[in-house]
Amino acid sequence: MSTRTRRTRPAPRTAALAAARPRLAAGVLAAALAGALAACSGASARTAGDDPTTASGDLPTEIPAGTTLVIGDPTTQKAVEIAGDDLDADLDFEIEWVNVSGGPATTEAFRAGSLDVGAVADIPPIHATWTGLDVRIVAASYREDWEDFPIYEFGVAPGVEGVDSLEDFEGHRIAYSPGQAQGVIVLRALQEAGLGLDDVELVELPSTGDVYPTALAAGEVDIAPIGGVQVARYVDQYGKDGAHTVSHGLRDDPSVLYAPTSTIDDPAKAAALRAYVRLWAQAKLWVEDHPDAWVQGYYVEDQGLSEEDGRYLVEHAGTPDIPTDWSEAIERHQETIDLLAEATGNDPLDAPDLWDQRFAPVIAEAVEEYRAGASS
Repeated sequence: MSTRTRRTRPAPRTAALAAARPRLAAGVLAAALAGALAACSGASARTAGDDPTTASGDLPTEIPAGTTLVIGDPTTQKAVEIAGDDLDADLDFEIEWVNVSGGPATTEAFRAGSLDVGAVADIPPIHATWTGLDVRIVAASYREDWEDFPIYEFGVAPGVEGVDSLEDFEGHRIAYSPGQAQGVIVLRALQEAGLGLDDVELVELPSTGDVYPTALAAGEVDIAPIGGVQVARYVDQYGKDGAHTVSHGLRDDPSVLYAPTSTIDDPAKAAALRAYVRLWAQAKLWVEDHPDAWVQGYYVEDQGLSEEDGRYLVEHAGTPDIPTDWSEAIERHQETIDLLAEATGNDPLDAPDLWDQRFAPVIAEAVEEYRAGASS
């Protein structure tokens, strides 16, 4: 692989990981979120006309010698490494891969000026904006078959009976992580069931590692969104005690790259980012086309999972959907923003202002080139 890279740095410690895990009643949670976030919402919700990054015009393409892009996207990093010559990774700039993932850690790294772009779900850009950080989404992917292959299911704790549908969540303690995808799927589930925040008790817990399955097993919460191989493991381990999962039937599949506007405002970094989103898109398609190599190279050798777990994750990953037109994605993002704004008391944002749509045709071209090469 010809792309120049530096060593991976560890992720900074986040407030979410360091925080205690208090139970918060719904009313207290809403008030806390509103107080923490609303102060900055008015200043940060700018219109597209005020922001040069969303103005019309082509992205820079010239990448000066010595340009470095600091990237927090561990999954793409491994895909590029495993794919080798299958992907054109000669990007004419230096990538410094940083081991940062998840919304809180990525936003913290942006704020510290130590990261240029990161991979998350679609929730962190919203919360980053509400807390006064200027960011833009520059790439997005979804699952074509999201109904058949959701990312999350709701785990129900052993001994909690009568919870077989979303409507049954009423009166129960639900694990909740503000600012992350797991938190929003809780809000969407309550909305779908016709329940309000006063109908449940939200328990604020960081959605990292095995925190949620552990909290369920320990009886700290009654219900929690769990994903990936944790779903199978949870049922296998605690099913004999009455633990089970509930499907939600809602979209939970967004995956985006987002960057501070300071990255996009820098012509050299913007040109490098333009090149990187092409590689990002093609890496996702390569992973789908090479399940055996991905299981062995990523899940087994890098993540330390068993081959069985790796197969499970590949089989439940669905088919990637990398849209070349972002109109529907932005509409769905607006619905998410409105839901979060109502729950937190923040002013709604205009979703188009969070997307730099100049990157969409770049990604579309990359997808077309990859598929043409794969079929030849």
